[in-house]
Amino acid sequence: MINVLRSLVFYAGYFLAMLMIGILFLPIAPFLPLAGRYRLLNLYNYFLMVWFRIACGVRYDIQGRENLPSGPCVIQANHQCEWETVFLQVMKPPVCTVLKRELLRLPIFGWGLRLLRPISLDRSKPARAMRQVLTQGVERLGTGLSVLIFPEGTRVDPGVRKRYNKSGSVVACRAGVPVLPVAHNAGERWPGRHWVKRPGVLRVRIGKPIETAGRMPDEVLAEVEVWIEAQLQEISEVPRPASR
Repeated sequence: MINVLRSLVFYAGYFLAMLMIGILFLPIAPFLPLAGRYRLLNLYNYFLMVWFRIACGVRYDIQGRENLPSGPCVIQANHQCEWETVFLQVMKPPVCTVLKRELLRLPIFGWGLRLLRPISLDRSKPARAMRQVLTQGVERLGTGLSVLIFPEGTRVDPGVRKRYNKSGSVVACRAGVPVLPVAHNAGERWPGRHWVKRPGVLRVRIGKPIETAGRMPDEVLAEVEVWIEAQLQEISEVPRPASR
């Protein structure tokens, strides 16, 4: 019952903060340069990080911040819930996120996303989506933005393993930028399919940048997957399945 009450309190603050962002910040954001938009709208993400910790009894154990590169990179992380999409926006801003187009239709939240130049994909047209990721991903990296691509393509429950997609590694190789691997167990604290949050330790591991110069995307992807899965074996409370 205490987790239910904590989750209700959390969502009260979650939606109230979103409403305040919509009233106070969204009217201003379109008139700011892109870097200013990120700084302004990321205030909501910073708030959620702190509020989730306070309201739901979660402790953060984040290691590897010293591995963040100074220049743009392709961030690849396992995808379990909403929390990592928040954290990865503030980990190394500014970040362009590859996401499903439906998210842009959400009131307030989607309006804010549109202002941050995401790469929005129509999942019903996978071939077109792949071309879009490759073209726009390289373009965004060329402007100094990092690009966030979840190699699993969708949310995957803790303890479940899904084949990794190589689009992020292809973008990194074409742009000549490193891949930054990130592993976490956020889905154990913030379940992706249930609204009740769970107290405990949320662990994040940020790996050393993986260089892509002179390498094939398949080789880079294999290194990313091996690193992420090895970290998940260590930090996850839910046992990881064997590789396929």
